[in-house]
Amino acid sequence: MLRRLLYLTAAIVFLDTVFFAAIVPLLPSYVDEFDLSKTGAGILVAAYPAGTFLGALPGGWLTARIGVRPTVLLGLATLIASSLAFAFAQSIVVLDVARFVQGLGGAASWAGAVGWLVGAAPRERRGELIGSAMAAAIVGALGGPVLGAAAVALGPEVVFSAVALAGAGLLVWAFVTPGRPPGPPPTVRMVLGALREPRIAAGMWLTVLVGLMFGTLDVLGPLRLDELGASAAVIGATFLVAAALEAAESPVIGRLSDRHGRVLPALIGLAAAGVMVALLPWPEETWLLVLVILVAAPCIGILWTPSMAMLSDGADDRGLEQGMAVALINLAWSTGQTVGSAGGARLGEAYGDPLPYLILAAGCALTLAALSRPRSAAVLAGR
Repeated sequence: MLRRLLYLTAAIVFLDTVFFAAIVPLLPSYVDEFDLSKTGAGILVAAYPAGTFLGALPGGWLTARIGVRPTVLLGLATLIASSLAFAFAQSIVVLDVARFVQGLGGAASWAGAVGWLVGAAPRERRGELIGSAMAAAIVGALGGPVLGAAAVALGPEVVFSAVALAGAGLLVWAFVTPGRPPGPPPTVRMVLGALREPRIAAGMWLTVLVGLMFGTLDVLGPLRLDELGASAAVIGATFLVAAALEAAESPVIGRLSDRHGRVLPALIGLAAAGVMVALLPWPEETWLLVLVILVAAPCIGILWTPSMAMLSDGADDRGLEQGMAVALINLAWSTGQTVGSAGGARLGEAYGDPLPYLILAAGCALTLAALSRPRSAAVLAGR
């Protein structure tokens, strides 16, 4: 049953991130078609995580109130509707709204599906299973640029209608999978109290930081490649390979966090991501920027699994339902991704690309210094 649940969860997060990441090679064409500024492009990219931000806590509450399976079904139904809207949109406003609504649905899908999986998993395998689910999500991010490049070549109507059809298939699969009864819905006091738990707070901050870095990279990276003369196919292929490297490392990082604790891989990820993010604004050749992106993305991705597992462990000890733990992850990620996409684009437009990247590198360095303290490491290890 656990393996079947892992496959279902993997398929759901895969499809959701495919839709999310498809924007990467499409972004330059939308900039040209709708005469978007860098800020306008950032708003389009940020619309999805903004929807996830608003839907995060309601999605977690729904998993406890009505159960994980109905929450998943609601999220998939929203994905289907928004995919069709995105397929046939004729204005930037409709595209922004469709992407925002898809983010709302993604919050419900993730809270339901990942909460379903983690709630059924033994604690000693949690990092491994989260890593496997995240690998599927990263493969979705891998497939997203391919999907976006296909939409450029074949038209969004055909491609995003196919996404909606795949969502319908997953909806049927989730419907016939046995769920588990909902628990008591968490109170506001319980959630606010949980935020004081060090592992929950640290896991959320690390997830915010990941969202900030990827949000900034997802806007500034494609636009800079386009400025250097890269085609939509080259842009899509760059992010495709980067996501493949992330997907390959994710289960390994999950097992590492199960065996050696959540702090060690977090420290490795912070050090590596800080260095690579600082290098992103400087390449003046297409091939060199492609190379830096290929190294930077998996370095940032190291942080996904330990941050999620850390938060999940803290939620367990606080008696917080795992669906709500995933909701807090969604809230943290969407905050970072929204600010990174819109804010990073705005800073890049106003002051140049180096400023947002160097601010993020400084954030990694400060977080690394804080988590490296023996007392902090001991608290986050649950000792």
